[in-house]
Amino acid sequence: MIATLEALLSILFPAAIVASVKTAGDRPVRTLDNLQTAFNGETNANHKYLAFAKKADEEGFGEVASLFRAAAKAEEIHAASHARVIRKLGAEPKAEILPAEVKSTRENLEVAIAGEVYERDVMYPEFIDEAKTAGNSDALRTFRFAIKAEAEHARFYTEALNNLPKLRGKSKQYFVCLVCGYTTENLNFLRCLVCGEPKEKYAAVS
Repeated sequence: MIATLEALLSILFPAAIVASVKTAGDRPVRTLDNLQTAFNGETNANHKYLAFAKKADEEGFGEVASLFRAAAKAEEIHAASHARVIRKLGAEPKAEILPAEVKSTRENLEVAIAGEVYERDVMYPEFIDEAKTAGNSDALRTFRFAIKAEAEHARFYTEALNNLPKLRGKSKQYFVCLVCGYTTENLNFLRCLVCGEPKEKYAAVS
């Protein structure tokens, strides 16, 4: 088991991403910088979660593989949303895709939890505060959409890790909002709980 949160983060996120947030309190961080960091992180998370899904399938954890694929879809949506705001600010989104370090499904879940908790508790709250200060409503919206989904991913991954021996077998269906990336197990609502779009905007992922 990986010992520290920082070690887990170094696997899930490029070092430059972690460093940019760690130094946020020491220098002004522009909204565009944060959007680029978020775009890079979400793009890498999408790549990594797809690799984790393949490993989960190989190990017979069908439900976990489905969860990784659903989360990967959500990260793809977040990246696309961040990219639209980046382009609106006159820049091009940039991502450095790093090779996915794939281990056992249990270890992959630990890495995924660390990444989602980091985004939920550290990265996106800081980016949201900066976007508020800058008065950039587009950045604020895309960051808020992402943080809500990451919180759910952290919960799903933690539940999966705690119940891993029971999750062997067939795949499971999840639903992902194509607007904000919110991920859920059922559609027992009329409108998305995060962005308010009709539930018809959700896509099934298994």
